[in-house]
Amino acid sequence: MARCVEANVPTRVYSVSLGGFDTHAEELAGHEMLLDQLDKALTAFLDRLARTEAGKRVTVVVYSEFGRRVRANASDGTDHGTAGPVLVLGHGVAGGFYGEQPTLTDLDDGDLKATMDFRQVYGTLLGSVLGADPAQFLDGYRGESLPLFR
Repeated sequence: MARCVEANVPTRVYSVSLGGFDTHAEELAGHEMLLDQLDKALTAFLDRLARTEAGKRVTVVVYSEFGRRVRANASDGTDHGTAGPVLVLGHGVAGGFYGEQPTLTDLDDGDLKATMDFRQVYGTLLGSVLGADPAQFLDGYRGESLPLFR
């Protein structure tokens, strides 16, 4: 993917996946290994892209299609839940924590309560990165953009 960016291939969005996070047993060691793999891959990718003008225009979004439950199950893992994190990285990203830190004591049937509407994150990315109208792609959503970019 870095070579495509550096070669100015006109593709606007690329997708890469890292499987294995659907852990329902012995989660701690598995997630530690997977997050280390994710960290090393993202660090190498962004370090390489930081050396080129094309690479400096790249925004990376890391998300999961599901969150995890708070309480461990009987197999020392967790089951599918809600309210997962989204990471946004890149040269132009302002950084910071957006939304409220979810509480571990006020749960919704055992799940974390989302503190931000995902459409606000995706709407900001659609408008700021792709120059698209978020309402067109998010069923009319017209929420306020986040200050994700410098």
